[in-house]
Amino acid sequence: MTDKQTDRFKTLLLSVALAGLVAGLALHLVGRADLAGLAWTAGVLPVLAALLVEILRSLARGEVGLDIVAALSMSAALVFGETLAAAVVAVMYSGGTFLESFAEGRARREMRDLLSRVPRAATRHRNGGLEDVALDDIRPGDRLLIRQGDVVPVDGQVASATAFLDTSALTGESLPVRLEAGAEAMSGSTNAGDAFDLIATHEARDSTYAGIVRLVEQAQRSRAPMARLADRWSLGFLAVTLLIAGAAWWFTGDPIRAVAVLVVATPCPLILAVPVALVAGLSRAAHFAVLVKGAKPLEAMARVRTLIFDKTGTLTDGRPRIVTVDTAEGMAEDEILRLAAAADQATKHPVAQAIVAAAKARGMTLPVPHDTVEIPGEGVIAIVEGRQVVVGGYGFVAGQVGHEGDPPDLAAGSVMVAVAVDDRMAGHLVMSDPLRDGAGDMLSGLRRQGIERILLATGDRAEVARRVTEGLGLDGIRAGLTPDEKVLLVLTEHKHGPVMMVGDGVNDAPALAAADVGVAMGARGAAASAEAADVVLLVDRLDRIRTGIEIARRSRRIALESVVAGIGLSVLGMIAAALGYLTPVQGALIQEAIDVAVILNALRALRIQPTQARTAPSGDEPHQEGALA
Repeated sequence: MTDKQTDRFKTLLLSVALAGLVAGLALHLVGRADLAGLAWTAGVLPVLAALLVEILRSLARGEVGLDIVAALSMSAALVFGETLAAAVVAVMYSGGTFLESFAEGRARREMRDLLSRVPRAATRHRNGGLEDVALDDIRPGDRLLIRQGDVVPVDGQVASATAFLDTSALTGESLPVRLEAGAEAMSGSTNAGDAFDLIATHEARDSTYAGIVRLVEQAQRSRAPMARLADRWSLGFLAVTLLIAGAAWWFTGDPIRAVAVLVVATPCPLILAVPVALVAGLSRAAHFAVLVKGAKPLEAMARVRTLIFDKTGTLTDGRPRIVTVDTAEGMAEDEILRLAAAADQATKHPVAQAIVAAAKARGMTLPVPHDTVEIPGEGVIAIVEGRQVVVGGYGFVAGQVGHEGDPPDLAAGSVMVAVAVDDRMAGHLVMSDPLRDGAGDMLSGLRRQGIERILLATGDRAEVARRVTEGLGLDGIRAGLTPDEKVLLVLTEHKHGPVMMVGDGVNDAPALAAADVGVAMGARGAAASAEAADVVLLVDRLDRIRTGIEIARRSRRIALESVVAGIGLSVLGMIAAALGYLTPVQGALIQEAIDVAVILNALRALRIQPTQARTAPSGDEPHQEGALA
């Protein structure tokens, strides 16, 4: 059955059990005890049948769960005529499984087709014209037209003089890459420059992007499912229950005492408290814009010991920013930035758009450029307020104005944009992709929460990764990684304990799927990573990882407290039932009272206030978060 069908089935079971209990009580009140027993039995049998099927499936997988205790209590109660007790147990059990199903299904999405990012059709040169063809009809050797903004549909070679590609979703490189004629272009990258021609070298199914899709699917299949928290207590509790019930029957010869023990022993504190606490944790995490796709990921978050971060768009902002404005010829920094941004309004190049955004952020009013000429892959020439402005790479700008001299040295990972005004070199802008604000404090906070290892995994160059993360105190840097190498790193780190992987690009999706907990930067990240991840950050704030882990750990602790208290009370009730102080119905009612107590305690997870939220000054929380509550 699909997840949706399973949820409907569990809802139906709960409805049948409730209807049988209510109908039986109504018939009993009007004096029809015979029909009341039939109504209670009718409400129990479907739940018991479904429970027996699930037990057989679990045993076939070599798993022993708490469902056995519930099945024994219902069966024994029916056999010895305690139908009301059986009906109460059926409602408790079906209610618990319904809540657990709700926890599993909350915010979960089936992984959509990752190839939705790649166009279903491409434009192919044929007989002097252009034609649209389906992706599957592209063959090696076909000449394709890749327009500005298009996603490259298949792997191929650049057939034009130059091409500017945004490969951040594939390699983690934040700045666009310039490719010369004959260079290899990967499918899944985006054309950030003018249109160019591409000679296909692979079919769609053999291309880079399709390979990433297969990696995601393989990683998801290979990941071992987490056992329910409740099941890890099952064997011990089952042994204690059978021992007390058997002893009561053996020493007294009264099977009803054994039935009463089994009814009191119905592990609803485990079955109910755990999903309630975790669902409450899911809701609380969503209030802080941390979307967790079910109870299992939330529980896994509470146990994480190793954290692996992607770099671009995760630890860093993922968008180039101006670091410095270096001047020449005595021109003011703001004037250089203003003129460069005015000229760059004429191009959609990502670096140019970053310059425009920086100027506007400083409150500058940008004049409209005239007589604009864009040289793809090189730069822009424009007339701004009657002055000729040239903006672009150092070599291009120097060549336009006849400037001689070597370009200034740059730190690894930086890019320089030169600016010339009226045939004279005016200065240059140094841009880079910096760390997110507060990244160091966030990592320190994670270590205080019990994270033992923090690693960086990036497709970017090693020298860039080292420079950007200098001073963060990482336990390791793995650079130049392909998507499958990131998966291998995640699998290798499992030996140190549960692993969380944080990323935002398509290239991170397989590693997110392979990790115990995959976290995607959903605000600006790729749809593929959000689909493969267990947790999605709905706001572009890395500190929400710490918030999510804290909520997960405190929710799990509340669940454990509820379980320990509930089981302790249940054991006391079993002893009382074994000594003859409780009938099966009384035992069921006492068990209901225990259930209410543990549920109320589990609901405390709804009031978890993360440390950051308690210490943040008023107004720090984004307004949109309140809508997620």
